[in-house]
Amino acid sequence: MSIKQNWIEFIKTLQNDICIALEELDGEKFLNDEWKREEGGGGISRIISNGNIFEKGGVNTSKVFGRLPETMQQAFNVSESKFFAAGISLVLHPKNPYAPTVHANWRYFELYDAGGTRIDSWFGGGSDLTPYYLFEEDAKHFHSSLKKAIDHYGEELYALFKKNCDEYFVNNHRNNEARGIGGVFYDYQRPKDEEDAERLFAFQQANANCFLNAYLPIVIRRKDVPFGEKQKHWQEIRRGRYVEFNLIHDRGTLFGLKTNGRTESILMSLPPTVRFEYNYQPEPGSEEDKLLQVCLHPIDWIN
Repeated sequence: MSIKQNWIEFIKTLQNDICIALEELDGEKFLNDEWKREEGGGGISRIISNGNIFEKGGVNTSKVFGRLPETMQQAFNVSESKFFAAGISLVLHPKNPYAPTVHANWRYFELYDAGGTRIDSWFGGGSDLTPYYLFEEDAKHFHSSLKKAIDHYGEELYALFKKNCDEYFVNNHRNNEARGIGGVFYDYQRPKDEEDAERLFAFQQANANCFLNAYLPIVIRRKDVPFGEKQKHWQEIRRGRYVEFNLIHDRGTLFGLKTNGRTESILMSLPPTVRFEYNYQPEPGSEEDKLLQVCLHPIDWIN
């Protein structure tokens, strides 16, 4: 099979594996919502709401194709083109403020000329962690898990893709405040030839397959920690920052909306409750302020 077909089969299996693991932990089932896109393709959105651990979450796959909209032609600096894009995207918002939100996506893209000949292709993806309270052992575990998966393909890659992540998941309009403690992020990983395409495919699989080991142990540690209104209030303040990033800066959100993607599936990443309080500042030296300082100054969690 082609890289494209192998990728479609992989994300289908990965979606099943991740949802099964999350259901076993939470005790609630995901809602399965299959949808189609008029211009070509469709996807499967799997959503959990008001679970025992996860207040809201989604694990979505999509496979879309068709004519590339003019706005995206300008972004990619191409003339009239066709495209194919397939990926898996997930966001999980736990109830407990001591358990972090997590985001991940892994995608494959092909671009064709007006005659249907492939002229470009690339992989992209990554995962990042958004805690509301800082636990250094959680940060180290998450980053170490990602590094271990990546190192086989080049020991320099983790540092490079961590830097990409630190620079990407940032609310530039809020004094370059990161939305969390990062992870890894990469885009436009173009294969040089068929052998390199297989290497990049394996690299993409390794990143995706390490997700459960990187995230679930953290949730298990924090899901039953007692919390009160103060902690929930801070969680909703920080969730507001999460919403700001997704609606203003996130390229995946903007691409989905500009290519007439399914709005419900695209915006499933947004948390169920948020706060936007004017000029809210945590008390200096508090646990809340400790988290904010880390979001203003990226940290090397492994070294």
